Amino acid sequence: MRSVCVVGLGLIGGSVLRAAAAAGRDVWGATGSNADAQSAIAEGFTVVDVDTALRRAAAEDALVVIAVPLPAVDGILRKVGDLAPECLLTDVVSVKGPVAEAVAKYAPSTRFAGGHPMAGKSVSGWEASSAALFEDAAWVVTADEETSLPAWREAAQLALDCGAGVVPTTTQEHDAAVARISHLPHVMAAVLAACGADGGPLAMALAAGSFSDGTRVAGSRPELVLAMCEGNRPALLDAVDDALGRLGAARGALASTGSLGATVHSGHAGRVTFDGYRTAGRAQAMVDLAGADPMEELRLVGTRGGRVTGFDGDMAVVNLPVLPD
Repeated sequence: MRSVCVVGLGLIGGSVLRAAAAAGRDVWGATGSNADAQSAIAEGFTVVDVDTALRRAAAEDALVVIAVPLPAVDGILRKVGDLAPECLLTDVVSVKGPVAEAVAKYAPSTRFAGGHPMAGKSVSGWEASSAALFEDAAWVVTADEETSLPAWREAAQLALDCGAGVVPTTTQEHDAAVARISHLPHVMAAVLAACGADGGPLAMALAAGSFSDGTRVAGSRPELVLAMCEGNRPALLDAVDDALGRLGAARGALASTGSLGATVHSGHAGRVTFDGYRTAGRAQAMVDLAGADPMEELRLVGTRGGRVTGFDGDMAVVNLPVLPD
């Protein structure tokens, strides 16, 4: 099994390190946080400085995983370009476009496939990390036209070893999708939390499940939320415009007719659709990775809401959702 070097040992990076180790891989990490480093070392993990970690990765042809917040990615990639310029490389950053651009600028010779596990908590740091964090989660591995199949397969195998299912898609499609199902919810949660708090002590005393559920992610560290959302500004602007249009329509209807029927029914239908995907049956299919255009076939898997669940030689084993008519 290929060894893994994780740069950044917070919630996600720490969980990758733990899960890869639990899968039997040789792992080591690097972090700028002394607290995270000492905690990981105390549990028996190897943690060194970034330069040493990358030199070892180059010597062992390890898979390097970048797990730092988006503002720190450029600095790490400069080091990758200097110390491990041809390494296998992936990341777990929540926005893919800026990372891909930075890789092309600072480490263009690396064998890169972007990644993003769709799992997390509202708490952060090594102490919050868990080897089980990615169990049954969706883990995007980007399948752009320029992505090499060997690089994609290495990143995908890591995701599978961590317990996730692999969703192949393009960088652009990923960023557009997560703007709606991850980044917009953070913005909406922030607005809802602020509006609720403005109601004063009585409102806070009466707040229960709907307020707690709707504002859960507002408890995340603000600097991480800002890096994530502001890093995906173009796609998030489209999603915010859509939300504002719907809120405007709801306000107009409430003011003119007193009815919120259209808003509530469309929201209910959206939630039913989400629940349908979570509980849908699954049909198995195969993608021939030795075929004429395997990356295009893999992208179709993501477009249909499917996941790669394993490999059988040159075949990718795929589960596709079967939704009722």
